[in-house]
Amino acid sequence: MTTSIRHIAKLAGTSVSSVSRVLNNSGYASPELRERVEAAIRTLNYTPSKGARMLRGAPSRMIGLMLPSIDVPFFGILAHAIEQELFRRGYQTLICSTAENMDHEARYISMLLSQRVDGVIVASAFGSTEHFEALREAHIPIVAIDRELPGIAGEAVMADHEEGGRLMARHLIELGHRAIGIVGAPAHSQPVQLRLLGITAEMAGNGMAPAAIAMAEEHSFAATYPLARELLASRPELTAIIGTTDISAIAAIHAVQDHGFSVPRDYSVIGFDDLPEAAYVFPRLTTIAQPIRGVGEQAVRRLEALIDEDQVDGEPRMDSLIKVPVTLIRRDSTGLVRT
Repeated sequence: MTTSIRHIAKLAGTSVSSVSRVLNNSGYASPELRERVEAAIRTLNYTPSKGARMLRGAPSRMIGLMLPSIDVPFFGILAHAIEQELFRRGYQTLICSTAENMDHEARYISMLLSQRVDGVIVASAFGSTEHFEALREAHIPIVAIDRELPGIAGEAVMADHEEGGRLMARHLIELGHRAIGIVGAPAHSQPVQLRLLGITAEMAGNGMAPAAIAMAEEHSFAATYPLARELLASRPELTAIIGTTDISAIAAIHAVQDHGFSVPRDYSVIGFDDLPEAAYVFPRLTTIAQPIRGVGEQAVRRLEALIDEDQVDGEPRMDSLIKVPVTLIRRDSTGLVRT
């Protein structure tokens, strides 16, 4: 049985016109009513057809931006770059910070559908994609950013995380390091997993393996600092530490110094992202730079192209994955291994 607005109204205990107001964002709907209707929509897995979307009027010129967190510096910079580029192109941005919570993702998807967004840019914190089916079935163009969203978003824009991992390991190996530890977060992140893949592949090609890997679930200084301290205490043979992000690497620098050692004299430390903080920490952090703003701007360009194709009902498009090159930035936190 096909779900209709009448079914939603019955489950929500309200009228068809009230459901229509919530779906179309036309007229007043109290927060309590909106919550009831959205709960019924989620329960019935209702998605408007493409024809229904077109009947509701002109494009909304609104874009949904879903990110795991905006208090993590990387995602804050990314959100700003995307919002500014969308604004320049005449779009408004609905920023959804999901707190790396799958239920939050699902609720935001329901909200974006009700707001009739023209497209969505999303960095999902999870491998699961079922809750994104509603966007795909509503024919809303989607671009995945910083990680792929297989089966949902045919378009993805991300830094070349695996190559970045290789560059990190290669730099330390060229400096003579053989006992290399890894500390980072979040463990479930697709970009972090790709960086680990690159690191281990480069080391394996040189007949090596990481001496230790310590990963946290939360991407923060507070979560990675104790891991770095424990790594130093338990593995005295280490001469270098790879941080899977700049935040993790900065935490490692603090842990080394708090142990009474020096960077890079006693330990070399390298990070990934090239956040502004990387150039201000002491010593200045050697890191892999990914063009965060460039990734965001390219994602906007791809989404606008998808929206234009959707409006003219063009031919089915081929899936594409854009990998943006990364660069090694040599600063002061890495040096030759002590002999």
